[in-house]
Amino acid sequence: MGRWGITLPLTGVPLAEHRELVRELPDLGYTDAWSAETAGTDAFTPLALAAEWAPELRLGTAIAPVYTRGPALLAMSAATIAELAPGRFVLGIGTSSPVIVEAWNSVPFAEPYAKTRDTLRFLRSALAGEKVSATYPTFTVSKFRLERAPEPPPKIMLAALRPGMLRLARREADGAITNWLAPTDVPRVRAEVGADFELVARVFVCPTEDENAARGLGRLLISSYLTVPVYKAFHDWLGREDILRPMHEAWAAGDRKAANEAIPDSVVDDLIVYGSAARCRERVAQYVESGLDTPVISLLPTGEDPGKLVRALAVNN
Repeated sequence: MGRWGITLPLTGVPLAEHRELVRELPDLGYTDAWSAETAGTDAFTPLALAAEWAPELRLGTAIAPVYTRGPALLAMSAATIAELAPGRFVLGIGTSSPVIVEAWNSVPFAEPYAKTRDTLRFLRSALAGEKVSATYPTFTVSKFRLERAPEPPPKIMLAALRPGMLRLARREADGAITNWLAPTDVPRVRAEVGADFELVARVFVCPTEDENAARGLGRLLISSYLTVPVYKAFHDWLGREDILRPMHEAWAAGDRKAANEAIPDSVVDDLIVYGSAARCRERVAQYVESGLDTPVISLLPTGEDPGKLVRALAVNN
C-alpha cells in the first residue's frame, strides 16, 4: 500500500483534542492528513497543528476555495503551512460551491473554470517568490510579493470532477483532487489525467455493521451533495443520470424524504464504504487497485469513539 490519508479534524472532536491521535498516525500507517473547509474549521489551522504534532505526515487542503480569500491572502495562508511543513504540504484549491461562496460568504460564484485557472497561475508565481503585477481575466493583482516565500514552494492540486477541470489540472497543476466516486469510477477519471499524475480522492467511510444505519446516513449525504449542480453533472458523466433521476425530481419538488427514498441501495453501496473495519480497509484499497494514488478517508459518525475508528482503519492493522 502506498499513501493512506485521513480527513482532519474528525467530526464532533474539538481540534485541541486531536493531538495524541495525530501523533500516532504515522505509526498506524497513515501517510497523509487532509483538511476540508465547509462550515467547521478553516482549511489551514488544523494543518498548522498537525505540522507540529506529526512532522512525518504529508499535509494537504482539500480544498481551499478560490473565491473566499483574496489571491494574496490565499498565497499567505499556503506559504505559512509550507514553511511549517517544508516539502510536505500540498495546496489543494477549487471552486467550492455556490452555497458556500454566495450564500455564506456573499461572493459571486462567477466563471468557476476561469477563476480557478487564474488563481492557480497567480499562486505559481507568488509562491515562487515573484513580485506579481498582472491582470488575469477574473482579477487583477498589483505589486504583490510574499515577505518570505516558502522553500520549496508547495505543490498545487486542483479539485476536479469533469473533463475540463481534470485536463486543466493535468496541464498546469501537480495533481487532481476528486470525491464522490466509486472504485469503478476511478478509471474514467484517471483516463482524463493520464497514468503518471497524482489523483487524490476523499472516500466516505462509515465503519459500522449496521447496514440500515449506514445506508440511511449515506442517503442523507448523497441527496445533499449530488443535487448540487456540479455533482449532478459529474454523476451524469459517470453514467448515473437515469438511476438518480427520481432523486433529482423529488428534490426539485421540495420533497427531501422522497428524494432520499428514491436513491437505490446500489448507489449508496457504490459511494459509501461501510461494514467492519476490515471490510472498510479492503474497500478503500479497491480504489487504489482501480487507479487512485491517494485515498483520503472521511470518517462518518457511527456513535463510536472517532479516534478508536481511525485506529481500526489504519493500514497497518
